[in-house]
Amino acid sequence: MDTGFDDFGPQRLPEEQVDALCGLLLASVPRSDQRRWGELYVRGLLGTEGRKTMKGIAAAAGSAAMQSLQQFISTSPWEWMPVRQSLARYMDRELQPGAWIVEPLTVLKAGRHSVGVERQYVTGLGRMANCQQSSTVWLASEDGSCPVDWQLALPDSWVDCGEQRRRAAIPDGARSRTPVQCAVEAVVAMADEWRLPVKPVVMTVAPADVHEVSAAFTVRRIPFVLRVDGSLPVVEASGGGRIFPAGRLVEAVKEQAGVVEWRELSGLRHRTASVVGFRVGLPATDAAGHWAGTRPHVLIGAWTDPRSASPTEFWLSNIGHLPTAAVFRIARLARRVSRDLYEIGDRVGARDFAGRTFRGWHHHATLVSIAHAISVLARRDRRLPVPRQARRSLVAAR
Repeated sequence: MDTGFDDFGPQRLPEEQVDALCGLLLASVPRSDQRRWGELYVRGLLGTEGRKTMKGIAAAAGSAAMQSLQQFISTSPWEWMPVRQSLARYMDRELQPGAWIVEPLTVLKAGRHSVGVERQYVTGLGRMANCQQSSTVWLASEDGSCPVDWQLALPDSWVDCGEQRRRAAIPDGARSRTPVQCAVEAVVAMADEWRLPVKPVVMTVAPADVHEVSAAFTVRRIPFVLRVDGSLPVVEASGGGRIFPAGRLVEAVKEQAGVVEWRELSGLRHRTASVVGFRVGLPATDAAGHWAGTRPHVLIGAWTDPRSASPTEFWLSNIGHLPTAAVFRIARLARRVSRDLYEIGDRVGARDFAGRTFRGWHHHATLVSIAHAISVLARRDRRLPVPRQARRSLVAAR
């Protein structure tokens, strides 16, 4: 049967690129029929208009595809992690990323049937919301970015309630975690197990989580650049070890700031900011809460808004061997991810999964990553589309 996908969106994605990447990245999926359904689902994410629902993808595929697609996504036992690792290694070669960016993803929901949905506090919104929260890890360069791992933050109710856990088919080993804990575990696993060159991790961290994140990465020698609040207490490296808010220390050394230039995402112009960096300590306590000295860090303050007399960004890093300008440019790669999530990720269904199973959420997220990667590579390479006659049927006629 014909797939029904006459176009792959406004970028007219090249057919041979879809075939080659799906074949490569889905190679670990054991059965050929599963691989065909996987490729069809990716094509649906790329080509279906509007929200990427199971019904919409199945309708574009034609025939009685709904039941088979539903089973492939929601209950089929294929493992998603080998697919993500293959994608990460491929995109690491293609993008030559300068950082791993942690991007939180909050999906507001009307009901509470989708896995992980609960009324909960969302740091990025600064309020309570009925939603699903997850953390994604992206490989990012100035030219493009791609999500390679997704971790779903499960509230206590979803792991403690036997009925909810059973309905969502949550594995026995899964436990309740915050989005920050999800992010740290994902980064550590990537560094330890994925056979990737480790890159600096860039993420936004609330003051209450800074010590946990810093300690977890430092002990594993993972470089990081954490966006922090100006109220974060830090220890002045010189001057008797006094503790001050980060923003106050940055203001005190404003005269030492230098001008840093970076390329705008459009590539058409460059922008500048005043940036200052200096060594500080992060106050540390032991397990009993007693003073345990300080951990050395670099604090960076930046004036990215020329209209503001106060610094607009604060970053805490354990990268002490690079110039302040280089560390700041690494931090700015987070903007590449925010833009690509909006322009590409949302278009290929990053927020659209409405299923109820833990496995289904991970399967959908994994195939969204493949669709995102294809879009990024097509945009970068600006290749011409392949004539329609070259297309082949993905699923055998029944």
